[in-house]
Amino acid sequence: MDVIVRPTSELKGEIGALSSKNYTTRYLLVAALAEGTSTVHYPAHSEDSDAMRRCIQDLGAVLEEDDEKIVITGFGRNPKDVKELNVGNAGAVLRFLMAVTALCPEVTFVNSYPDSLGKRPHDDLIEALGGMRVEIEHRDGKLPITIRGGNPKGGKIKVSGAVSSQYLSALLFLTPLLVEDSEIEVLGDLKSKVVVGQTLEVLEQAGIIIHASDDYMNFRIPGGQTYQAKTYTVQGDYPGSAAILAAAAVTKSDVKIFRLAEKSKQGERAVVDVLQMMDVPLTHTDGTVHVQGNGRLRPVEFDGDAATDAVLAMVAAAVFADGTSRFYNVENLRYKECDRITDYLNELRKAGANVEERQAEIIVHGRPSGLEGGVEINAHYDHRVIMALTVVGLRCKKPLVIKDAHHVAKSYPQFFDHISALGAAVEWV
Repeated sequence: MDVIVRPTSELKGEIGALSSKNYTTRYLLVAALAEGTSTVHYPAHSEDSDAMRRCIQDLGAVLEEDDEKIVITGFGRNPKDVKELNVGNAGAVLRFLMAVTALCPEVTFVNSYPDSLGKRPHDDLIEALGGMRVEIEHRDGKLPITIRGGNPKGGKIKVSGAVSSQYLSALLFLTPLLVEDSEIEVLGDLKSKVVVGQTLEVLEQAGIIIHASDDYMNFRIPGGQTYQAKTYTVQGDYPGSAAILAAAAVTKSDVKIFRLAEKSKQGERAVVDVLQMMDVPLTHTDGTVHVQGNGRLRPVEFDGDAATDAVLAMVAAAVFADGTSRFYNVENLRYKECDRITDYLNELRKAGANVEERQAEIIVHGRPSGLEGGVEINAHYDHRVIMALTVVGLRCKKPLVIKDAHHVAKSYPQFFDHISALGAAVEWV
């Protein structure tokens, strides 16, 4: 389905932040790896988190869910022998489970999104697992991928962090369950270190001991550990809220978003700081971000590596700033559901934005008077692109049509309901 976004001058109202997708997928996984029954309060509902629900059930976890919580009886270090898993378009779920299913005799991950996840590389994780005596059949590092494991070996493990931190997180979930102690060395630069911090936070809550160097480049993991059954509460999601906050920033607004913890370890919490740097009138107290936008923004320079999933929304706000903004250290955006630099900027140009790209940078020459719009644009099946283009559409002179906007459900199924409730003129077609 497509969405028409019409010019909208004012947003007003209050919403609760979506539950965090990143924390939900991690809590579901550690609950499945525990021996016993765990409870996860306020889990996210999205295509990604639903993919993790579906796959851990296939692997033997028992799930019972109501409106507020999900109760999970785990399979521990003994996942069920399944032949096939379908993670949909969820890259993090695929990578985490590629490691976990090394405990299984043989599992094939099928490719149901050939134009999105099917194009993404997984070579670095494949190479690391291969060094742990796991046999892997793949297509140049891409789906479909067959894992033949059953008895992975710990010890000295090396993994590249240059493309994604998800490979490292995957190994951190697996290695505590192995007989041997393990040492993981990260090769090259490590992208999205903040997200590794989230993984370590969840593992610690699950009773797992991991000794990490301060720079997250070396890890010592005692073997023979057991995940403990625990109770977890999922915090509000900054990556999804980033687009709502950006929308409030570029319009005349009086918008409050609840459930956004000030001291969250989510790197995307930086969207609040960046909008303040752009002179957006906002406050952040008691878990509530209150934006009283006037549509006037100053340009900004920002290192986006620690806030990867909020960068596109920040760029959307910068499109209307009075001057040139630069978002740097963002090369890993190229390896997401689409190339979030080239593909996204091409669509922004169609709408009338003045943007440039480097290999690891996005440069935005702001147009405070707004964009022309009046075109049909392609979101490349990418939920973050869909949300960011919606922000841009609010300040176009003519409507924008966003193709295949239903893919926003990957992380934020209620996005258009929420932004419409605040007054945005959006319509499904």
